[in-house]
Amino acid sequence: MPTLVLVRHGQSIWNLENRFTGWVDVPLSDSGREEARRAGERLRGFRFEVAYTSALGRAQETLAIVLAAAGLKLPVIRDQALNERHYGDLQGLNKADTAARYGEQQVKLWRRSYDVAPPNGESLEMTSKRTLPFYERAIFGDLRLGKNVLVVAHGNSNRSIAMKLEGLSPEQVVGLELATGVPIVYEVDGRDGRMLSKKILE
Repeated sequence: MPTLVLVRHGQSIWNLENRFTGWVDVPLSDSGREEARRAGERLRGFRFEVAYTSALGRAQETLAIVLAAAGLKLPVIRDQALNERHYGDLQGLNKADTAARYGEQQVKLWRRSYDVAPPNGESLEMTSKRTLPFYERAIFGDLRLGKNVLVVAHGNSNRSIAMKLEGLSPEQVVGLELATGVPIVYEVDGRDGRMLSKKILE
């Protein structure tokens, strides 16, 4: 059965500074580069036919470091369908300052609910409506052919894919935390896309 590995990019400069990032192209921090290197080391010995990443630099940089550390050379497909959710007017703002301004409950709703979007931004539900059609068409298309696939993207685009694979409800997926730079290995049924097993390489 084919294998799908999801990796959230390593820590970015704005992750470190506790700021909303979204579609802003923010580079990795030094810690983020180290996380990516460790992820690549954990994937040594895995065989992949193709890698997917987003249109954002922090995911692409993570993928490049992962491939180098794992000793892999793969064709890479980049698509903004795998971008992080767009945080709209919150992009660039400090999360603690935003909570002080709007109230912790409101910010928690914007960050952690399934279907409530921040001002001029995307909810997780809206993110999944661009991520999942691309997953079905491209990524699962490769899995269906028996290819092993590596995806290095973002917390919310990867959560959208995990939600589908694991059959999570909107209530369950909001509690799913994906650590930066930690590979999640899924064995997938290439006929119907069902998850057969899941392993986190911490």
